[in-house]
Amino acid sequence: MIPAKPLPVGIEFFEEMRREGFYYIDKTGMIKELIDSKSKVSLFTRPRRFGKSLNMSMLKYFFEYGCDSRLFEGLVIAKENQLCQEYMGKFPVISITLKGVGSREFATARGMLGSIIGNEAIRFSFLEESPKLSSMEKEQYKQLVNVDTSGKRAFVMPDEVLEDSLRVLSGLLHKHYNQKVILLIDEYDVPLDKAQHYGYYDEMVSLLRGMLGQALKTNDSLQLAVLTGCLRVAKESIFTGLNNLKVLTVTDVRFDKYFGLLDSEVQEMLGFYGLEGKYGLVKEWYDGYHFGNTDVYCPWDVVNYVELLRFDPAAFPRAFWINTSGNDILRTFLEMAKGGVKREIEELLNGGTVIKKLKEELTYRDMYSNIDNLWSVLFTTGYLTRCRGEEAAKEEEDGVYRLTIPNLEIRKIFMEQVMEWIQEEARKDTPGLDAFCDAFPKGDADVVEALFTAFLKKTISIRDTSVRKGKKENFYHGVLLGLLSHREEWVIRSNAESGEGFSDILIEIEEEEIGIVIEVKYPDNSSLESGCLSALKQIEEKGYETRLYQDGMTTIFKYGIACERKRCMVKAG
Repeated sequence: MIPAKPLPVGIEFFEEMRREGFYYIDKTGMIKELIDSKSKVSLFTRPRRFGKSLNMSMLKYFFEYGCDSRLFEGLVIAKENQLCQEYMGKFPVISITLKGVGSREFATARGMLGSIIGNEAIRFSFLEESPKLSSMEKEQYKQLVNVDTSGKRAFVMPDEVLEDSLRVLSGLLHKHYNQKVILLIDEYDVPLDKAQHYGYYDEMVSLLRGMLGQALKTNDSLQLAVLTGCLRVAKESIFTGLNNLKVLTVTDVRFDKYFGLLDSEVQEMLGFYGLEGKYGLVKEWYDGYHFGNTDVYCPWDVVNYVELLRFDPAAFPRAFWINTSGNDILRTFLEMAKGGVKREIEELLNGGTVIKKLKEELTYRDMYSNIDNLWSVLFTTGYLTRCRGEEAAKEEEDGVYRLTIPNLEIRKIFMEQVMEWIQEEARKDTPGLDAFCDAFPKGDADVVEALFTAFLKKTISIRDTSVRKGKKENFYHGVLLGLLSHREEWVIRSNAESGEGFSDILIEIEEEEIGIVIEVKYPDNSSLESGCLSALKQIEEKGYETRLYQDGMTTIFKYGIACERKRCMVKAG
């Protein structure tokens, strides 16, 4: 029977999660640690889908006037009686998210930013009538909510108003309540990412530098501020002169357990839903991140997979994370990779590590300037993680990190991107692809072998013993499919049922009534030749050509292909 408590798939609002009875993993200890830190401005950088927005919502509902203390009943923070009496529901809170600020044009993005701040200001409509504000201050408020002196909606917030908007709103709330303000800005770096992509980076940097500088640096009405994002943007980019900024990245031990799920929290969730037997799969697919001194799982993946298992106990893990955003960074990285970097990618895909000196502080303009910076971006965005251990810790003292792919999910994402990249590279050699494909219906195993070897030498191989044999075969199987798909007129089936089993690849060239059967092997400790012979024997014993005859093919070619690293052998049967 499925438990009544729902899982919070896609829920980022703390109040909704608690009020509607969703399963909640208690991260409220972060509140006490934040207060105890005495930090004026804190910036938390974590990969996407690690709970940043939910934590920001939690902070809002804890600190803001009108706080419903019932939302925190039974949680860790509720045990801190003195702290709750002093801080819970005691502050005006300005809370915005910039994740929606992105457009092809600066003017539109600027308008989005103004709309976000204006909509937040509308929450405080009482300021328009506040007896504690002067008539001039009330006019300032009207400008923030895009209302001019005639009472009509204005379409554009003037530049000087937008840049000073957060500081002005803080000051108005401070004067009304006689209490300093808490400022929460979620996904602060998304506008910069979009601006770099669409070519108006300088304009957006200038706007954010002015707005955040006045809100965080010259704001006497600020109690504390918290910002979140994926990347730590260099101070000279938008935080110039901000000396009270405390940046907390994935390498910091402070707050390391509040973003992502701990192993104990995952086990408790699985136990609650009666899924203890899935622990091994969950750990293999979604664990492996190392934040500070803590190992964590990606919460988005765990929650989605547990939700899937509730209704389909036999469901296999999926790569949920890849669907939450594009993988442009990884694709750019692969396109920029040269010989040495390609070998390092191979090492990572094969379960190994690479050692890199990283820059945790970059501008978005610098991200793609060289391959060294992209290593840093892959680390901060969650495609790579730090290794644990005494040796790795010593290396980090010099800013050098031992990096690895954290889990099976991210390895799958890497592999999919590598496969797409391989196909794109191969398409650049049309004559070579034509010759490769033409050799199959001619029965020319030597040409197939020579050209496939040439393609493999340009790409990335799977070789490490930590990768299961079936996974290695799947890689070469995928490369072959990508190359053969060059012939759009051919009917190509992968893992198709035929005879007494499932053949790796079946091809039908209908006009010529030619059928092709391909079986791929990774011979491990045996020779490539024995791998080819084993593949041909399997074709014969299983009768893989049966379906081709049934579909009207009169001439059948059979190929056993054995691959190891960047070598292959092809034999025709």
